[in-house]
Amino acid sequence: MRILLAQNSLYYPAHGGGDKSNRLLLEALAARGHTCLAVARISRFGPAEHAQYLRDLAARAVSPVECEPGVVVFHHAGVEARVVTSHPNLRAYFSAQISGFAPDVVLTSTDDPAQLLLEASLRANVSTIYLARATLALPFGPDCAFPSEAKTSILRQTGAVVAVSHYVAEYIRKWSGIPAVHVPISLLDPPPYPDLGRFENEFVTLVNPCAVKGISIFLNLADRMPGVRFLAVPTWGTNQADRAALARRPNITVLDPVDNVDEILRRTRVLLVPSLWAEARSRIVVEAMLRGVPVLAANIGGIREAKLGVDYLLPVQPIRKYEARLDEQMVPVADVPPQDIGPWQAALDGLLSDRVHYQELSRASRQAATAYAADLNVGPFEALLQEVTRTPRSTHAPHAVGAPSESALDRLSPDRRKLLALRLRKMSGTWFPGAEAVSPGVLRLFCFPHAGGGAPAFYGWAGHLPASVAVLPARPPRRDRMADLVEALADAIHAYLDEPDEPFAFFGHSMGAVVAFELARLLRRRAHPLPKMLLVSGARAPQFRRGHVPPPEPAPSEFIEELRRLEGLPPQVLDNPALLRMVLPALRADTALYRNYIYAEEPPLDCPIRAYGGTEDPNVRREHLEAWARQTTSSFGLRMFPGGHFFPQTAREDFLAALAQDLMCD
Repeated sequence: MRILLAQNSLYYPAHGGGDKSNRLLLEALAARGHTCLAVARISRFGPAEHAQYLRDLAARAVSPVECEPGVVVFHHAGVEARVVTSHPNLRAYFSAQISGFAPDVVLTSTDDPAQLLLEASLRANVSTIYLARATLALPFGPDCAFPSEAKTSILRQTGAVVAVSHYVAEYIRKWSGIPAVHVPISLLDPPPYPDLGRFENEFVTLVNPCAVKGISIFLNLADRMPGVRFLAVPTWGTNQADRAALARRPNITVLDPVDNVDEILRRTRVLLVPSLWAEARSRIVVEAMLRGVPVLAANIGGIREAKLGVDYLLPVQPIRKYEARLDEQMVPVADVPPQDIGPWQAALDGLLSDRVHYQELSRASRQAATAYAADLNVGPFEALLQEVTRTPRSTHAPHAVGAPSESALDRLSPDRRKLLALRLRKMSGTWFPGAEAVSPGVLRLFCFPHAGGGAPAFYGWAGHLPASVAVLPARPPRRDRMADLVEALADAIHAYLDEPDEPFAFFGHSMGAVVAFELARLLRRRAHPLPKMLLVSGARAPQFRRGHVPPPEPAPSEFIEELRRLEGLPPQVLDNPALLRMVLPALRADTALYRNYIYAEEPPLDCPIRAYGGTEDPNVRREHLEAWARQTTSSFGLRMFPGGHFFPQTAREDFLAALAQDLMCD
């Protein structure tokens, strides 16, 4: 294919996450044999800026192949780049490039919120893909700065809207009705990834300090922790007021951005990502975790997906509105609400003072990110491009911009849509990282955690289970209702379940047991295979929720006491108000999901069930576990272990030995 990237920002060198992601995406497509052209621009036009850009390229050993008036042309990593430095009409220049290059598909993105290049592509009647990398730059919904129905209508004319995360895809579908899809479009630099996380490193670091990225939290932490050295790396959002505020703090060092992120991360002890806008994903989070640098990040937007189930996600008060103007960096001026610094200070102080905890988090971060990176490639996006470009477009006249138009994805036949969805899911392991790397014949053990838990609950299990079992923790985005969560899981998982040589089983603890049970029932309703075995732990049989009337949400003090009774959190967290504020939002969201779950009668499952419990669990007794036998027409077994609700942790060796034995039973 001939692929043209239209980028209304700098292509190379660029330090913004979206710009870098666009470049790596295009380079990956070029490496697979496609002919790729990038048309981009520098941030400010003029002869002096043109000369500086040439010096920037020369410093990186990049030589222009030609210099048109106001345009620099060069080749980098298999891609031809045409960067506008002083052209009087960017849209006209881009239209001329479409005519001369004759692309099969044009890629545009949210770096062009005014849609100058998007409109030009649509007028040229070229298949156009829109890469949604920031909800702030979209023209609709509560996250956007400048809503516009006219610009929303233009987006509906694209061949497909591809979101950088599940969060962004769902946002687009909800607030515009556009059938956005998520496949990986934020690729990473090629390995190796050095292990840089060190307890002795110099700095607590924030990249791109500005209002939307949480500079207010960063400055407050620097003020409250004068003995800690902080590092700020200004990029596209940092304005003069931000720079002045940084300069006033003696314990803040300011470092210019660099091409190689390792130069920053090898000096970073902890990375802060206290974003106050609905971050679409945040590539710096994954880049830091890959190198073993612990990340404290805001529990907002797509950052939850970037964190891959690893601590810490911390509360913020998000930006709710913007002024109708831009600052000198062309960023919407935000109305920043006051922030509670307590959870951030407590978490940061804990990491900086506890070497063992730091090293554990460093290892968990690197392990999760390495597994994610191993599955990350351009294949899913390439498959989507091929499907969209094969879909016929109207050729009798150019599109009338602003008129209703059906997307290329809408025009696919049902069979083609199913095939595309299958290919994308098989090539993208976001919710079940590592699933595609499992060899045929190996039992996939899909694991669903307790309320507030994540993938770390299952770290180390693989070393205690047979080599013929692959442990696959689920990492779905959060949902408000059990039915929505199970529906989304079924959509994501079914591509792994239809081959006879790919056996699988479900394990769930506490709330995760109900999720696994309801997922198995939904798969049966969809005529998919059932798991080889359903393994449930620390959970009452679901029929105890028959006719359940959800109780009111408990008061914070009641909720904390229930956690204490169930031993749901360590005493050092329960007795620390700041740490509690840090972990409670995710925990309350998950418990609300389970609190409102109501069991619906269906026939028993035709697969074995094994139940596990703790002899000291105050809420789940033997009779609650024995009742799981009524949910299967196959075999049932029950094992009890010393300990309370979280016996899989306190009786870990015995529990995993029993689990391994049960999984090996035919």
